[in-house]
Amino acid sequence: MAPGDSARLTVAVSYIWRAYESPAPELDLETFRQSGTVLLSDDLGEFHFDANFITTEGTEFGVRRAQLPQTLSISHPVKKFTISGEIWHFTQPYFNSFAVGNLWALSYPVRRNLVIDAGFDHGFTRTSTHWEEFIGFTYLLPHRLWHR
Repeated sequence: MAPGDSARLTVAVSYIWRAYESPAPELDLETFRQSGTVLLSDDLGEFHFDANFITTEGTEFGVRRAQLPQTLSISHPVKKFTISGEIWHFTQPYFNSFAVGNLWALSYPVRRNLVIDAGFDHGFTRTSTHWEEFIGFTYLLPHRLWHR
């Protein structure tokens, strides 16, 4: 989490259409042909909030169905670290079920343009991924690749 000059609600919208959808599932979120996302982000005091509302269209054995995932994550700085928690919910139309779980992560800025993070994800329902651990990094290139 990097604090901005002024905190205000940020809204982002995304649409993805794939020319090819793999038959391999993508964890709790099914492999989709097309997806639409609305992302909301805001700061409240020293807490940062992100809410994601997603609609995907999956195809299985020639049958198309909508899946409706939602997430809410809250981040808070603690000294040089940032602790993040997230609760997520996914409908699973082909199982006639849903997946619910939470995610916890810890991140550390090594430099201004390099952040490392690690955490775990735990699903609560029978059809969700039960345990998943991760470690990763985000690197922001120091120079633009092209000029405007």
